[in-house]
Amino acid sequence: MRKRAIKRGLPRGPIHHVVIIVKENHTFDNYFGRFPGVDGDRNLAPASDPPAFDHPHEHAAWLKRATGAAHEQYGRANIPNYWRYAERYTLCDRYFTEVAGPSTPNHLMLIAADSPIIDNPHYRDPIKDQPPFNIPSLPAALEKAGLSWRNYGGYAHGYITALKGSKNNVTADRFAKDAAAGKLPAVSWVYGPTGLSEHPVEPVKAGQKWTADQVDAVVKGGLWPNTVIFITWDDWGGWYDHVTPPLVEKWTDGTQFRYGSRVGCLVLSPYAKAAHVDRAADDMSDCFDFKQKPLLPPGPATG
Repeated sequence: MRKRAIKRGLPRGPIHHVVIIVKENHTFDNYFGRFPGVDGDRNLAPASDPPAFDHPHEHAAWLKRATGAAHEQYGRANIPNYWRYAERYTLCDRYFTEVAGPSTPNHLMLIAADSPIIDNPHYRDPIKDQPPFNIPSLPAALEKAGLSWRNYGGYAHGYITALKGSKNNVTADRFAKDAAAGKLPAVSWVYGPTGLSEHPVEPVKAGQKWTADQVDAVVKGGLWPNTVIFITWDDWGGWYDHVTPPLVEKWTDGTQFRYGSRVGCLVLSPYAKAAHVDRAADDMSDCFDFKQKPLLPPGPATG
């Protein structure tokens, strides 16, 4: 029986599918600062949708965020599905990006638990700082364990030598089709397509609706009883957040490498703690309660 389970790529226990939906460039205060019961700044100016600017968010800008970050935020009217999920499942309010910088190093962290760079790579960088990088990865570890994975629309998988060119790198639009057909791998990394990723200056409300459509597809395909869905944001995007992230690792120049700014992380699952604000930094295990009565799936997407 054990060999059969591994061959099929299904983990043992109630969770058979892990879905990680990665959106772009919004801090916790920017999206959830006004959500009831969280450690949020409720007094920021309303942000426009779509955002008027793509604020500087490279490492150098992060170091100057105290004076340079945009002090603006969205609310329920802008991201109704995210707030609806937070009210019903688990919202983490001590979840920090791994790297104090922009997208690419944080994307690498999500798939490799490592990043050899602190900023997005540039063609003028030294060769050692340009992809592909020969580093271990979580997808490779999954394969070694006999488990399946798929990358839906992410570019950073192609920045890792062993994953570049993999048949498991597919387009973002395929996720909803696979999910609705009940055919997801053990682990899915899912990225919003251009125009719906929420990266400024893309519209926020349309982006969150796309995310909710992916969740709806999981429910439609009958996978909800055995799935956990994480929805998070890759980097701070130049927006303000009032919580100072812990310093756990420095970069080669002595500046902060880890952690970066706080971002939202929603945990949706039958076994997620219901209507729960999780304050345990970096501890996803605290988001689950396998002894509770399984939660019902969310209703259809709104907004």
